[in-house]
Amino acid sequence: MKHTISVLVENKFGVLARVAGLFSARGYNIASLAVSETLDPEISNMTIVVNAEDEKILEQINKQLNKLIDVITVTDFTKKDHAERELVLLKVDYSAKDKAKLEAILKKYFAKLIKHKDNSAIVEVVGEQDQIKNLLEDLKPLGIKEMVRTGKIAIAE
Repeated sequence: MKHTISVLVENKFGVLARVAGLFSARGYNIASLAVSETLDPEISNMTIVVNAEDEKILEQINKQLNKLIDVITVTDFTKKDHAERELVLLKVDYSAKDKAKLEAILKKYFAKLIKHKDNSAIVEVVGEQDQIKNLLEDLKPLGIKEMVRTGKIAIAE
């Protein structure tokens, strides 16, 4: 089962490496990782998605994270009310004959056409993983040339 964990840390050199090292040293794969400053530039928020098959593994992860000196708080959003999103930028084939079809797909998913040039367009979408997965399926027939994707971010309700 995938768990979304938020870790507030001191915004210092090497903190990200120590947190990532904690996971790799124990053989836990990070499925996604998003890091940025908070409103306080001395504190960063890491949103980490990790596969943990049972509660014991998750409990071990939380304990190990809390042992790190630069960690302020650890929150597991998996069983808490929260909002989560990802950002995806896509480069898709773009032609006059497919313009209406592309616009209909983008409207369905509240995605934006942010730039087009020659025979390609750059699309931006912000949403939950299932929504993004469905958008990608709908865009496949048009031709996806490239994709970049952030990790999941989450906030408690």
